[in-house]
Amino acid sequence: MTPLSNQQRLHLINSQQLYENFQVALRHARSHRYGMRWKRIRNVEYLFRGADRFGRGKLLGRRSPETERILAAFQEGKTLAEDRVRAIRTQLDEQARLNRALRIARVPRVIGRILREIDAAGLSSAFTVLGTQAMYAYESEGGVPFLLELLASGDVDPLFDPRSKITLVSKKLDGAGLLGLLRKADRSFECIRKRGFRAANAGQFMVDLIVPPRSMQDGEPITFASDDLVAAEVPGLQWLINAPKLETCAISDDGWPAPFRVPDPRAFAMHKAWLAAQPDREPLKKPRDLAQAKAVTALVTEYMPHLPFDETMTSLHGDVRALRSVLGV
Repeated sequence: MTPLSNQQRLHLINSQQLYENFQVALRHARSHRYGMRWKRIRNVEYLFRGADRFGRGKLLGRRSPETERILAAFQEGKTLAEDRVRAIRTQLDEQARLNRALRIARVPRVIGRILREIDAAGLSSAFTVLGTQAMYAYESEGGVPFLLELLASGDVDPLFDPRSKITLVSKKLDGAGLLGLLRKADRSFECIRKRGFRAANAGQFMVDLIVPPRSMQDGEPITFASDDLVAAEVPGLQWLINAPKLETCAISDDGWPAPFRVPDPRAFAMHKAWLAAQPDREPLKKPRDLAQAKAVTALVTEYMPHLPFDETMTSLHGDVRALRSVLGV
């Protein structure tokens, strides 16, 4: 494991800070996205504030000097917000060229685009990236790249937290569902099966919507729109839902930051070790699971000393915590 050089670290930090500014600017601009205009009702003009892409919204009052001032302030704020987004986007494009030249752009482009769309929709706290792709976040946070053979994967698994309000998530997705969001990242995404949990793009990169097992009382399927993905329940994920989360930015291969929300790396390592020990786990995946678990453990132990492997990881099942000995911690 070879750490990033000081120059690489500098530009990674610069990219992360620049993207934080971009997130703030983008949220401000998106607060203006549905517009404000005059609406005539029974020959009376009212100031109307849009609330969604379907034309719904609310009336703010009859036309008057006061509502005209409100509209003028809104339009000025919208212009300033859009100008700020454009200015920071230009800086990010310049930084992206440096990131590619310095070889710190490692996250597959499609993943970076998907994660930026999730973040732009205000849904970062509702989805956690699991599996192999989470390792990009760990190597970025630790400043030490993993071997590419440990990172190669043709899919990403966004874990939806079922404690989030589905109606709120659907609203933030503008009624187009998760599939609609994926199509903003890549127009070729399609559901593999109607009412299935998996979508794939033209390059056969797959996105699986998953949730931990739920109680028998939760019979309603988790989906965000008609003809959208329907979440599949996967055993053994309740621990990762409850584990602490790490939020960071890695760099996608277009040079742009990709915002990750992933399980605590200690939880990831122990969960991967647990998967490798399951008798029904596919034999081809077991050695890779264990290799990934050991690689993340080594990264945490050597480069993240502020994250000790101790008994404070109470969110993990006892059978998982018992695997610490397999990882040598």
